[in-house]
Amino acid sequence: MTTARENFKFQRWITLLSVVLFSIKIAAYYLTGSLSIFSDALESIINIVAGFIGLYSLYVVAQPSDQEHPYGHGKAEYISAAIEGAMVFGAGVIILYQVVISFFKQTTLHQLDWGIGLIGVTAVINFLAGWYSIQLGKKNHSLALQASGKHLQTDTYSTIGVVAGVAIMQITHLFWLDKVIAIIMSIWIMYSGYQILRQSIAGIMDEADLVLLRRFVEVINKNRTHNWIDLHNLRVIKYGSKLHIDCHLTLPWYLNLQEAHAEIEALSQVVTNEMEHSVEWFIHTDPCIPSSCSICLKEDCSERKNTFQSKIEWTLDNTLKNEKHGL
Repeated sequence: MTTARENFKFQRWITLLSVVLFSIKIAAYYLTGSLSIFSDALESIINIVAGFIGLYSLYVVAQPSDQEHPYGHGKAEYISAAIEGAMVFGAGVIILYQVVISFFKQTTLHQLDWGIGLIGVTAVINFLAGWYSIQLGKKNHSLALQASGKHLQTDTYSTIGVVAGVAIMQITHLFWLDKVIAIIMSIWIMYSGYQILRQSIAGIMDEADLVLLRRFVEVINKNRTHNWIDLHNLRVIKYGSKLHIDCHLTLPWYLNLQEAHAEIEALSQVVTNEMEHSVEWFIHTDPCIPSSCSICLKEDCSERKNTFQSKIEWTLDNTLKNEKHGL
């Protein structure tokens, strides 16, 4: 099973689970009349809608590249996560509005023990599903699954807060705490929505993933050969689980086309094996020039014009620059 199909299959289960958990929370709200439980249920509505959006996005991502989308359909995951983040933020706003308009109304709460039991069950199920979704998303490099998992875990933490608050209300009969808990939850939910939205926009705008770039530089430094004289103008773009890597690689000027191709293949294979991504390469080869001799590690070079002075360790800073290195 490909990663795209595995992601799609799991998202179907997440969507179905969201419908079941929403039904349980609505039942708890009607039993208790609690605004804090209502806010928890409202977030589950967002889970359902977001689940279907995520499901469709993973279906799109699973489609192969075509003439209209030569880089594949991986960007659909970022759009899905952006919509989900916006909806989560909107749910927080709606909950806050509901609390404000009812703040000075006296409400009667009842059957809180049943409410605690029902939403407590949903918290356990949500946590387990969210944890697995995040792990699978990291393994398959799927932002959509990670967003779904974080959303489910946010739902878990907010549900735990509601359970604790309802339990305190049952013991103390301080029912005004219901509205306070709902306000805290709305702020927490809005912040979670912002985080998801921020990450998805970064993907849409091709924001540099510094963690990924540092890992890439670490890999090529560790496996560097004497023919890889210089590497610069490094860029990495993510399309779902696929990486598109663009860089300039300086090689000895006298290598023939076949030999230069072999060096590029070696670099590609090293990164593909160690970074566990599907990688598509765009490598521009530069011929070495006399000033390159001062940093060239090739000891048996018959064309050396200048003496070797020092090895330049490739770093995140110097590989991202669009200029050849030298001393």
